[in-house]
Amino acid sequence: MDAFYASVEQRDRPELRGRPVAVGGRPERRGVVAAASYEARSFGVRSAMSMARAVRLCPQLALVPPDFAKYRAVSATVFGLFRAVTPLVEPLSLDEAYLDVTENAWNEPLAVTVARRLKDQIREATGLTASAGVAPNKFLAKIASRWKKPDGLTVVAPERVEWFLRQLPVDALWGVGPVTAGRLRSIGLERLVDVRTADPERLRRSIGSHAGWLIDLAHGVDHRPVEPSRPRRSIGTESTFAEDLADRPRIVNEISAMAREDADWLARKGLFARTVTIKVRYGDFTTVTRSDTRLPATRDGDDLARRAAALLDRTEAGERPVRLLGVSLHGLADRPQQPRRASGRSRDLPFEEGGGGETESA
Repeated sequence: MDAFYASVEQRDRPELRGRPVAVGGRPERRGVVAAASYEARSFGVRSAMSMARAVRLCPQLALVPPDFAKYRAVSATVFGLFRAVTPLVEPLSLDEAYLDVTENAWNEPLAVTVARRLKDQIREATGLTASAGVAPNKFLAKIASRWKKPDGLTVVAPERVEWFLRQLPVDALWGVGPVTAGRLRSIGLERLVDVRTADPERLRRSIGSHAGWLIDLAHGVDHRPVEPSRPRRSIGTESTFAEDLADRPRIVNEISAMAREDADWLARKGLFARTVTIKVRYGDFTTVTRSDTRLPATRDGDDLARRAAALLDRTEAGERPVRLLGVSLHGLADRPQQPRRASGRSRDLPFEEGGGGETESA
């Protein structure tokens, strides 16, 4: 979907149409941009940016608090259209999914026709636009879906894969953020196809175990299937505070409360977690994470709260003012002890988190 939350608000509030809009928290309360309209993006406003900075970039920015119930309802309509065409729908967020349309309810042999019809159905059902990428695999389709936003439709036919790959810089991949891109450029890799001729050992030293994965992508190789029932792999809660926290007991209380909130979610879903991760963002925006993994997995709120609080000892929280705190639980399982599942997002984010569709945190 195109600028999903912001587009929903512009649809429902005619006075916002054609104006720069940001959905998120208030700047005076250290809110963050959850979504920005395309009018706002022309000023440099982006999701995950602090709302205070967004307002500085665009003083006429219209601010709208998020309404996740409304966004979920629109999302359900869109995903209903997807699943009427194919059962092979893999959600990435409220507004984004992979679809395998090799076989489809319309018996349509051309995927581009399926994409075009779905775009028309989405517009008719919701009044919103969507962008689609059509390609032989997930990696290429995802890149193509962002090629001509908004309301785009980009097709990468098998005979055009090589041409398409040669257009891509190393940071075109969702998940290759500024740090990883900088490392790749520091060894002379500007374009994705440059990776093909890179020294494998030097590449591994630069970006670690993901080097092989990047080499595959540089050749357009991605054998991952569309997985329609991927299990939820993590849950998280975080909060940005109106004023920096410097009181250590207050910081401990906040972290403990977040861990218990996440534990309550586990109990409601009948799940257990192996890993507790805390996130601490200091007043200067420096951010650190610390994790603790144990077996058996648990959903005991007191245990998870103790472990989260203990992780604070591996940070400078309290010695340095804290702007944001977060707790997330990973390695979710149906039983306290069972075969290991990969945590995190499949392999869509092989290097750094960043980009992607709009979603909500717990």
